[in-house]
Amino acid sequence: MGERKVFYDSIEEIDELQGHTQTGLKVQAAKPEHLTDRMSLHFSLAIPDKAREELESLVASGKVVSIDDLNSKYAVSEDESRKLMHWLKTQGFENITESKNHTSVFARATIDRIQNCLDVKMVRVTRDGITYTAAKNAPSLPSEIASSVHAIIGLQPFRHAHKHFRRVMPNNRIDGSPGDRQDVAPSTNVANRPPYLVSEILTAYSAIGLSMTGKGQEIAILIDTFPRDADLKEFWHKNGLAIKASQITKINVNGGSPPPPEGEETLDASWTSGIAPGAAIRIYASGSLQFSELNRALDQILTDLAVHPSMRQLSVSLGLGELFTPRGTVRTQHQVFLQLAAAGVNVFVSSGDAGSNPDDSGHGSNGPLQVEYAASDPCVVGVGGTSLVLGTGGSVREETGWPDGGGGKSKLFKRPSWQKGPGIPQGANRLVPDVSLTADPNEGALVILNGVTQQIGGTSWSAPVWAGFCALINEARSNAGKPPLPFLNPLIYPLIGTPCFRDIVAGSNGAYDAGPSYDLVSGIGVPNVKELIRALTH
Repeated sequence: MGERKVFYDSIEEIDELQGHTQTGLKVQAAKPEHLTDRMSLHFSLAIPDKAREELESLVASGKVVSIDDLNSKYAVSEDESRKLMHWLKTQGFENITESKNHTSVFARATIDRIQNCLDVKMVRVTRDGITYTAAKNAPSLPSEIASSVHAIIGLQPFRHAHKHFRRVMPNNRIDGSPGDRQDVAPSTNVANRPPYLVSEILTAYSAIGLSMTGKGQEIAILIDTFPRDADLKEFWHKNGLAIKASQITKINVNGGSPPPPEGEETLDASWTSGIAPGAAIRIYASGSLQFSELNRALDQILTDLAVHPSMRQLSVSLGLGELFTPRGTVRTQHQVFLQLAAAGVNVFVSSGDAGSNPDDSGHGSNGPLQVEYAASDPCVVGVGGTSLVLGTGGSVREETGWPDGGGGKSKLFKRPSWQKGPGIPQGANRLVPDVSLTADPNEGALVILNGVTQQIGGTSWSAPVWAGFCALINEARSNAGKPPLPFLNPLIYPLIGTPCFRDIVAGSNGAYDAGPSYDLVSGIGVPNVKELIRALTH
């Protein structure tokens, strides 16, 4: 066998062949019948360093790059991707496709063939009662076809993203796990009491009565499945919104049967459309929360920008602790988020629902001190959570940092040049979150799931609402004869302490406390949308 390039950080090696590991996994040898199963993989190719560094600089300075340049000047050579694709075909891989800018190659093969071609040992891994076939050791490729490849994603499907939503259960218990439970929130809405309506949230953040509806804008949502049309229609009816089902486009990225709705997809679609009722909503369903499938959906969003140039906002309510996310996955997704930011797409990512110490489930708060990826990516807007209590007439009676809102210091990314201003602590690490919004499920949102009224919160509520606000801002800029927003973060950090944001000065997420100016619980604070539109259109 010739020289091979080993991708050590594409997986986390499993030391024990059988039995329990220190990380709580149960490991067994794979049986012959498992080797005929098929697995989808993502081969990620790196943009050349010089081009990537130039792109990073352009994004940090608020510049926007054309799609044509992204697919040529800031792309991977077609020769590199085609060389890899040809080799995969000769090795018996199937369904081989590539992204427009040649940074991704997707392929499918049997477990047995993957073992032989990538020189990995596949085992059976059980986590949380679900058993997967996964790689025990790092994969490799022949050096002559691997020069531009920087990660192979999908070999350990038990490591995947988690949703960031919480549902209020009977007796005020909070359910953080997906499922088909249909516990009923109050069926009759009480004004300015949870579950909150769209108009009440618009009022709380000074976005009521604006002339903007998001008209002419498109909002993308990345999630694993689709909401029920009937649930969306009932949500719109309860909120008095004249939204048509034709404004929602469903993109089944992988073509399989999507899983049944669990609440996240319904929350995202309901509230992005509710905040920006004039916008078109594009739901990209990956089919699962596996990183290889999510990456394919992100690539599809990037590709679709060529024919959907008004898709300038993307909501992502998913994440996993930085320490639990393989570095190859982080590097791969960062490259896509960099390209999206360069194209002028603002990606709003929820910061998590486990405070400052998320565990690997995304719901427990007994893990190590860390932030969650992808909210920590310097090319996205990390959205934290607050607890919002409304008073008479819809005024804000109190708003504090939500105890389960994610926030802290990244262990993977350096401090971006734009992350500076009053309250920013000393240090060299990327800080999370950038902004925040209502998230507390006890003061949660109205959602209709499978025909039943629900009260749902989590930073999964905060991110889609911010994406809706971004659509309003972009419409206002269009009305003012200005181009769509570039990457938002360099524009909003100079607004710390201005009327554009309401400072959140109380509350804790565990290791960190909210306080004056920037903090690691609420970021800059929550928006005054009317003032923010004024500042960003002049």
